[in-house]
Amino acid sequence: MNSDLLGRLEEGMPVFSKGQRSIAVYVLSHYDKAAYLTASRLGAIVGVSESTVVRFAVELGFSGYPDFQAALQKLVRNRLTSVQRMEVTNNLIGEDEVLDKVLLSDMEKIRKTLEEIDHVSFESAVSAIAEAKNIYIIGVRSSSFLAGFLNYSLRMIFDQVRFVQTTSGSEMFEQIMSIGEGDVMIAISFPRYSTRIINAVEYARGKGADVVALTDSELSPIASYANQLLIAHSDMASFVDSLSAPLSIINALVVAVARKKQDEISERLRILEEVWDRYDVYDKKGH
Repeated sequence: MNSDLLGRLEEGMPVFSKGQRSIAVYVLSHYDKAAYLTASRLGAIVGVSESTVVRFAVELGFSGYPDFQAALQKLVRNRLTSVQRMEVTNNLIGEDEVLDKVLLSDMEKIRKTLEEIDHVSFESAVSAIAEAKNIYIIGVRSSSFLAGFLNYSLRMIFDQVRFVQTTSGSEMFEQIMSIGEGDVMIAISFPRYSTRIINAVEYARGKGADVVALTDSELSPIASYANQLLIAHSDMASFVDSLSAPLSIINALVVAVARKKQDEISERLRILEEVWDRYDVYDKKGH
């Protein structure tokens, strides 16, 4: 619903009451600020009661003001430039201790993710990954670091893992052109969404591959292509997003897949340990 929220506000102007028009005008002009205001504070700014703000959100089709606010926040994260995102975050943190504020915020994101994640989709994703002929992992921009960590971890378990590099659109398609039935693409995407990853999951789904999407919302542009949708909260932590909750889901995926493949991985890790010992990969001096 957030994708056309501003348009709906503009279209509703002729039928809104005077108070509702005041709210709509402020949101249209200052949606970056409105997204982080309480209903009471928004009402005070535009000169209406808190109950008027709440009723307005409901009349727009939202379950309540928090739902309306969440839609605004998603819109903000997709539209703001990096400079604007940093300004909004600075206003949110204010004069508070940055370390405390950010870590507590990360804890809250993980808690919300745990409460809301679809456990059936998670278990289905684990099974698909464990049985896949080939595993393609793709993440763009800040999500590429999550994809890289997942690639490193799954390579400890499987040989058939392919980390898709996305330096250019043509090179990306060259790397995934052979994907097909029996394969799995794990796509990781958080705002601001990249068109490359949208194109990749569309292509993979069209070729019959199983798509596991790790993203922030059912409204994410890659969500509609997913066989298994894993949603993680990742609100702004400045000009970049907090990725603590997505990383926790990745950790859980790796642990769950490893448990499914326990017999195979035990032998694989035994061989790896021998190789690491032989070539002094790790320091054993106990420093």
